[in-house]
Amino acid sequence: MAESMMSKAATMEIPINSNGDSRNLAEDDSLEQIQWSLREKDLQQVMVSGPNLNETSIVSGGYGGTTEGIIPTSSIKGPAICLNTDFLGNRRIPNEGQGSSMHHTSSNSNMTAEEATRGVAVEKFDIVKKWGLNTYKCTKQMISERFGRGSRTVDLELEAQIEVLRETKRKYESVLHLARALTNHFYSMVQTQHALGDTFADLSQKSPELRDEFGYNAETQKLLCKNGETLLGAINFFVSSINTLVNKTMEDTLMTIKMYENARLEFDAYRADLEELNLGPRDAVTLARIEAAQQQYQIHKDKYERLRNDVTIKLKFLEENKVKVMHKQLLLFHNAISAYFAGNQQQLEQTLKQFNIKLKPPGADKPSWLEEQ
Repeated sequence: MAESMMSKAATMEIPINSNGDSRNLAEDDSLEQIQWSLREKDLQQVMVSGPNLNETSIVSGGYGGTTEGIIPTSSIKGPAICLNTDFLGNRRIPNEGQGSSMHHTSSNSNMTAEEATRGVAVEKFDIVKKWGLNTYKCTKQMISERFGRGSRTVDLELEAQIEVLRETKRKYESVLHLARALTNHFYSMVQTQHALGDTFADLSQKSPELRDEFGYNAETQKLLCKNGETLLGAINFFVSSINTLVNKTMEDTLMTIKMYENARLEFDAYRADLEELNLGPRDAVTLARIEAAQQQYQIHKDKYERLRNDVTIKLKFLEENKVKVMHKQLLLFHNAISAYFAGNQQQLEQTLKQFNIKLKPPGADKPSWLEEQ
């Protein structure tokens, strides 16, 4: 019992440095040798078995202490630490590298965000750089063409078809403008006839001596007003179809033509750039630039040829559609105008049925009293 107490006292007096190494004690060499052998044995056991820190216990007492002071590490909250304990249970040194690990993790996340931001900025800079270079080359080519110093690629047949389309569009726009003016004027005339017929009808009731005369004129104006509304339906259908042809179908084709012309300008700009490089010296730097210019030239050449084919196809379909639409609309306009001014009400109504034109009943554009509430 006395020997046990002496061994405990000797153990508790052993000073531990920051690295967990025991100092040399001249008083008890045998105890140090026993402690060293047991520590080495414990270290070998740790390296072989690889214990889990969650299953490790911290011994609160000294050598020979009871199990009442054992605290399971799984119950400890907070950041995990590495505990290096020997068989004596006196060494509980936190892992000094944990704080630096968390610091490195935060630094790595910040570096990742900075790298992502820097990558986006570099990507945007490259886009602006390519756009600026392309704009410079195209502007240079355009100026050269206008002053007669540069050459341009010309497809004579396609250019002629494009010019015909633009001229046709201008003429159709004029027809559309005049048809709209006719619609507005005719609508005003129909409204005047309607008001005049109402006035004649009112006067026929208030003037007994001219009741028949006012009555005939009131019926005539009402009939003209009805036929005028029918003709307005035909003219509105004509205007709507011409508007679709001019401002949608033709405009879509012209947008493709504009893309084709821009592609042609870019193609000529990169072609001129390649030709200029081929005329220079053939050193290593120039050869690399020539290879890059050759790649850009091929890319813009493919784009130019693809858009040229698209324009050719669209011009063909546009011509077929234009003939089909105008044949129908011109026949409608002629039959409706002729029937109206001939006073043939049946033929006028038959013309609208022939072209599937349905007139809106009077007051259809006005909301109902439920919708107004």
